[in-house]
Amino acid sequence: MLQHVLESALRQTMNRLVRPVLNPAVPVPLQRRIVRQAFRSSTPPRGAKFENITIGGVPATRTTFGNDPRGAVLYLHGGGYIIGSSSTHRGITGHLAKTTGCAIVTPDYRLAPEFPFPAALDDAEACWNGLLEAGLKPDQIAVAGDSAGGGLSVALAMRLRDKGLQLPASLTAFSPWIDLTQEQLYAPEIEPVLQASWTSKAARLYAGKEPLTNPLISPIFGDLSGLPPLLIQVGSQEILLNDAERLAEAASRNDVETRLEVYNSLWHVFQVHSGQLDRATAALETAGEHIKRHLAD
Repeated sequence: MLQHVLESALRQTMNRLVRPVLNPAVPVPLQRRIVRQAFRSSTPPRGAKFENITIGGVPATRTTFGNDPRGAVLYLHGGGYIIGSSSTHRGITGHLAKTTGCAIVTPDYRLAPEFPFPAALDDAEACWNGLLEAGLKPDQIAVAGDSAGGGLSVALAMRLRDKGLQLPASLTAFSPWIDLTQEQLYAPEIEPVLQASWTSKAARLYAGKEPLTNPLISPIFGDLSGLPPLLIQVGSQEILLNDAERLAEAASRNDVETRLEVYNSLWHVFQVHSGQLDRATAALETAGEHIKRHLAD
């Protein structure tokens, strides 16, 4: 009963405080400031440790929980490629560090409109290479991300594959944004977080002069064959539900080991409420098991 009340309260908070800010009429710098404050309600577990680092020439945050982390997760934060940072995502990365036992490395990749495609992808690849240069092997690194970061995770794996390089041990995508054309957006009865007009503007700012159908911008238009095992989690109350389902279908069709989890009556990247909302906590535990299962010792 208490959890039901909490879900309702969080849904209303997102709808009243976050969704109005994610509006194309609000200047991007102001969105960044307000969202940075809003994410203060997403709290990491007690005992999580955060360290500012530079990896592959890119500023990042390294998150750990406990001693002697096993392997690493390259975590690519969401925010439509125009907002968000490693600091806004300390709640989700802190809990992911706890459930995986890994060091979570979250780069502050360059954002649009100042730095359009392929800046974010180039920075993600630079961080991947930085982890390898630090002595980790590809099968000791998982890649994960939420929203735009979920799409960026898939795009990174595609780029590495196309270069003939070794791939990460697994991919995890929370509410992934994988079709920036928005031609098949879901229209839920309730959408507490995102507005299609905002994501449409973010897509244009990120793509710049590139077509939105570029597979490294919208991975659904690319070849997904040969990618690592993929876990996708999505809420039923979000416009990216179709993106998640289409990604799962396309990946399975290309013989990628794929698992899709749809959480009824939850919203975009609900995992940020881990530690508060039981179902969000359970979702990150599931993600942690997926990541641990595929990491090499």
